[in-house]
Amino acid sequence: MLKLFEYNWQVRKDWFDWCDTVSVEELFRKRTGGIGYILPTLYHIVAVEYGWICGGIQEKAIEIPPFEEMASLRQIKDFSARCHVELAPFIYDWNDNLEERIMIDITDEGEREAHKYGEVMRHVIAHEIHHIGQLSIWSREIGKKPVTANLIGRGLFEKKIKESGI
Repeated sequence: MLKLFEYNWQVRKDWFDWCDTVSVEELFRKRTGGIGYILPTLYHIVAVEYGWICGGIQEKAIEIPPFEEMASLRQIKDFSARCHVELAPFIYDWNDNLEERIMIDITDEGEREAHKYGEVMRHVIAHEIHHIGQLSIWSREIGKKPVTANLIGRGLFEKKIKESGI
């Protein structure tokens, strides 16, 4: 699971870099599907990860600023970095004993829902991958090459290979 979080973080950084090559108008142009805009989608990815892990599982009091307060690429990159600093230690310390623990989520309707930590963590991973697919489609629609979604070749497993003597 850790490698998939690291994968998402690498791909997210690549998308932030990609955004530096696109006009602000394109980052805010209305599109079909999902959140409907490139930059708000990246913000949404960060906010959901932070909300579920720090606010939900860890039960920390968190503040997620509304998108309107940070509607620039620089501000969203900084928000992502701040959230990462706070949640990465929990992810790196993950162990099998946490899989079955229960967190209580309060839905938008005010209802309480119980979720296993392991399920929530995998939901966060899948959520980002889903939106990465949307970003890739939108990238092609504006004639730009999307960030590669390839897990292979990102160096995520090189340390294991070196340690095993291969």
